[in-house]
Amino acid sequence: MSAAAKVAQVVVRPAVAADAALIYQFIRDLAEYEKLLDAVEATQGDVAEALFGENPRAFCDIAQIDGAPVGFALWFYNYSTFVGRHGIYLEDLFVRPQARGSGAGKALLANLARRCVDENLGRLEWAVLDWNAPSIAFYDSLGAAALDEWIVRRMTGEALRKLASQ
Repeated sequence: MSAAAKVAQVVVRPAVAADAALIYQFIRDLAEYEKLLDAVEATQGDVAEALFGENPRAFCDIAQIDGAPVGFALWFYNYSTFVGRHGIYLEDLFVRPQARGSGAGKALLANLARRCVDENLGRLEWAVLDWNAPSIAFYDSLGAAALDEWIVRRMTGEALRKLASQ
């Protein structure tokens, strides 16, 4: 088989504590792609504590091609009262530009889908920016449904503190 005909072998593995710097860089790379780098408040230490501390509540998988990390999926469990089961919320999915089209993104999502099936979880959910046409097309190609009737709401900073004090 010629080098040009060689198909990349994507391996997805759970992240380990030694990956904290890599994961933090993936987060920054994703934020830069989304034009939100100035919104990143997290530090590498925050990421390490959240994923690998005493009581982790978020998890991460790393996609590799030929042993080199090319992408990540950062996720956590949620719960649906309507379905009556837990699910997975995919917080971040990122594949380095040079590895896009290699199957790494699909492998990361397939890994989470297998986890949902194996653990009898009700669903796999995530959000995508409305201008990110390549990602939307990719998700559509996998059969993901857009929930156009739902509007995401967020409370942070002063609004969060104000409500908490009431």
